[in-house]
Amino acid sequence: MEITEAPPGRREKRKQEIRTRIEDAAYRLFRTQGIEDTSIEQICVEADVARRTFYGHFTNKHALLGGLGISRLYNQSEPMLRQLMSNQQTTRGRLEAMIDYIEANFSGYEEIDRQLILIAPSAFAEDREQQREIGNSSMASFTQLITAGLQLGDVSTKFSPEILASMVVGTLNMLSTNWAMDSDYPIFAKLEEARTMFEYLICKDKV
Repeated sequence: MEITEAPPGRREKRKQEIRTRIEDAAYRLFRTQGIEDTSIEQICVEADVARRTFYGHFTNKHALLGGLGISRLYNQSEPMLRQLMSNQQTTRGRLEAMIDYIEANFSGYEEIDRQLILIAPSAFAEDREQQREIGNSSMASFTQLITAGLQLGDVSTKFSPEILASMVVGTLNMLSTNWAMDSDYPIFAKLEEARTMFEYLICKDKV
């Protein structure tokens, strides 16, 4: 009997579905019982996968934590900005909606999210290709937003889109890290400062 292999696209989709299931199960357990008290065996049971399947996606629990932090916290800029570009017709409106979106996320973050923000960069260090890919994706998304504003005519031409995108990405990463390191960090006040700064440096003055 001839066995026909699934097309690569389907195999990759299935692989991503299983990886997501493992990450979602781990996040639920980490959130309720803590990282240290959660075992790989418990994650496998919660995700309904075999241990060999787990190790096919993650070498150990630290790698899982890094991957979880990347997928939940660092891979969101591109889909977020795509939505903003579609729903908002001005650069100012897109920046406003972006800060609103980020503030809404922070209002729902818990202790596990603080830990993930701090752990994820160590996963970057172990996978330089992924580090470049995520960094380039964030920069490309924000550069696209600003370039689109130039075409609309509502973005200042004092600075290049690349420099402005670097300012936005760097500021948001710094604020996230400060919040993760200090539970008393006034993240919402700082995000409001960032909102004002982004609009001041990026948008043309209202006529």
